[in-house]
Amino acid sequence: MSGVWLGRVLRTAGAIVVVAATGAVVLAGTRLAPVPVPPVASGSVDVPPAPATAVCPGPLIQQAATGSGSFSSAPVTPLTNVALLAVPPDGSTLAGTLRSLDGARTYATPTSGNGVAGVTDPAGPLVARAQTGAGSARLAAVSGSVVTAGDLRGLAAATCEAPAADAWLVGGSTAVGSTADLVIVNPGSTTAEVSVQVFGPNGAVTLPTAMQLVAPHAQKVVSLGGAAPDQRALAVHLSTAGGQVAAWLQDSALRGYTPAGLDLVVAGAAPATRQVIPGVDLEASTGNSPDAPVLRLLAPGGGTTTATVTLLGSNGPVDVPGSSSVPLVGGQVTDVPLGGVPADAYTVVVDAPSPVVAAMELSRTGKPGDLDPTPRVDRAWAAAAPVGGGLAVPATGTDTTLVIGAVAAGDQATATGTLTGTLRVLGLAGRVLATKDVQIDAASTGSWKLSDLGTDPAQVTGIELLAGDAHLGASWALVAERTQDDGVLASVLLPAPVVTDPVTVVVRQDATLGVGR
Repeated sequence: MSGVWLGRVLRTAGAIVVVAATGAVVLAGTRLAPVPVPPVASGSVDVPPAPATAVCPGPLIQQAATGSGSFSSAPVTPLTNVALLAVPPDGSTLAGTLRSLDGARTYATPTSGNGVAGVTDPAGPLVARAQTGAGSARLAAVSGSVVTAGDLRGLAAATCEAPAADAWLVGGSTAVGSTADLVIVNPGSTTAEVSVQVFGPNGAVTLPTAMQLVAPHAQKVVSLGGAAPDQRALAVHLSTAGGQVAAWLQDSALRGYTPAGLDLVVAGAAPATRQVIPGVDLEASTGNSPDAPVLRLLAPGGGTTTATVTLLGSNGPVDVPGSSSVPLVGGQVTDVPLGGVPADAYTVVVDAPSPVVAAMELSRTGKPGDLDPTPRVDRAWAAAAPVGGGLAVPATGTDTTLVIGAVAAGDQATATGTLTGTLRVLGLAGRVLATKDVQIDAASTGSWKLSDLGTDPAQVTGIELLAGDAHLGASWALVAERTQDDGVLASVLLPAPVVTDPVTVVVRQDATLGVGR
């Protein structure tokens, strides 16, 4: 009897446990079921301005010497200067630094009393930052390296650029006699994974290593001569998975033992159906000259398209015989020679049904050397850039020409009327040294020497352009030149983009936050 009774008790207890567990699940489901949530009131929060940041190239990458004496990569010591101008909003206090990439050394600190910093011959890339408490600081900086003789003879100057997750570098070559070094700089505190795509005349190039890992606060140099050899025309696309980087291409060339140009190819505008290239200051050339200017184009997408090229000179549009309409094959880099175009300052406009990237190569022909009859040459790359105002810093020790083009704003097909604007010549702490009102007819380009703007060029730390309206925009750049006995050296400097002011954002609490807990 006791055994039968015990079994009944255990079976009954088991049933009770099952029922209890089932009830718990039902009750839990009842508690977790969606219930109406009253709306949460929203509010506004003022977001403080982020620091303006720019990465400046350091010393040039030097190759092994091709010979001795005057034939070495740099028989004279390359000279590198970095200049920074940080301009605070009126009445605010400026906090800024110009530091080594690893942050271990502060070279200069702009203050509210002096918004200018300069460094000579830094050991590596520099990071410039500026911030204020009352609004976005305007920050522009330039790095310029000059080599007066040897394989690397030339002026390689570039506006320091803000780190980005995506960049297009249009320019350079790995053909015989040419060297292209890709420099990737990671100013962040985590490793950057950078995907590198290289395009050449025959399409995308298969690289031995398409993913480059760049350590925090470090620089990585990739020799494209080894990774993508025998490409007479290059375009490079970089994209990052986490983090942002700055990048440029050091481009140099030789003709036998004669230096044939040096420059830094900087990031230009992203693929778009209209590209505008400022600062195209051309010397006279012939149609068959090896140093004639060249327009480089790439349609990154598949299929074919046709680009329309317009040159805006000092007296309006200039015909480009045989080159105004350019067929493009997706993924293939196309060079358009522009030999024979009259000497003048131009703005180049490229329109296409499909997105393209673009850049211009221009040159300065010098004199033959003592040991060879071939004239020395320096070359400069002008990148496509957004139309609009900005702040630019002249390269130290150069003659500077300001080149401004009046182009159709937005998606307008043609430009009409007159572009009016104001040039402000800045000195220490962004103090205005001189102003000049400018007027440029639509679809034309104007140019002014820095020495003609009413002040001593040695005192100038920056140029600011305030111009443009809903119909016309200003496309502008600085052309830096250095004259020496064997010819002129040149580079093109883009203005730093305008930094947006602090914004107010609307925020509200997540209505589901904490439900079910």
